[in-house]
Amino acid sequence: MTGLVPVIPIDLAGIAIGIGIAGTSPAMTIERAIRLSEGRAHATHRPAMTPAKTAGKPQLHPLIKLAFDLGPLVLFFAANSRYGIFTATATFMVAVVAALAASYALTRTLPIMPVVTAVIVLIFGGLTLALHNDLFIKIKPTIIYALFGAVLSGGLLFDKPLLGVLFDTLFHLTEAGWRKLTLRWALFFFALAVLNEIVWRNVSTDTWVTFKAFGVIPLTFLFGALQYPLLRKYAAEPATQDQARG
Repeated sequence: MTGLVPVIPIDLAGIAIGIGIAGTSPAMTIERAIRLSEGRAHATHRPAMTPAKTAGKPQLHPLIKLAFDLGPLVLFFAANSRYGIFTATATFMVAVVAALAASYALTRTLPIMPVVTAVIVLIFGGLTLALHNDLFIKIKPTIIYALFGAVLSGGLLFDKPLLGVLFDTLFHLTEAGWRKLTLRWALFFFALAVLNEIVWRNVSTDTWVTFKAFGVIPLTFLFGALQYPLLRKYAAEPATQDQARG
């Protein structure tokens, strides 16, 4: 069975959520899962057990994806260290738009979730600069984390574990395994939202920026590694899944 590799997918707002495989960012992951899930709405078998179809769509090299995801965050941290939070916010906004534009230039597609993320960055970044109040840029990650958690939770409510919709061609789990894995990641998103609120309310801006850039990533790697026993416990052979479809 292929393991879940917690790469370092950072959404365009600096979120580090390791649910990607081979460099897929969380925003791209969830958007693609939603799209695949909608396309299977009338299938006779559960969506978690249906192979994902991605042929014909241009794909970014994983390292390029990583650069687009990490680049804005690195620039944000560097600008804050040298010029302060407001210059860093402006730099971050420009970098987010540039990364999204470059991604479109290479793939000719604009996935929904990265666009939503970029819009949130521009709204809260704009409020931060217009009102000269760093509150808005600090609560933005909370909104992003909560959004991803809500998307995954919503999929479970409709009996469509979105991680299974996306990843079932890369490794195989039982339906119970997909549900548990999706639930765990949804709870992890919500936990990050709460954690971000606790951190920014109790530490300096510089400390919060450091936590945002270098604190969440190790937590994500650790959480991803802790899911390995679940992947082994609920591993399913492809033949078993084929029988389940019949």
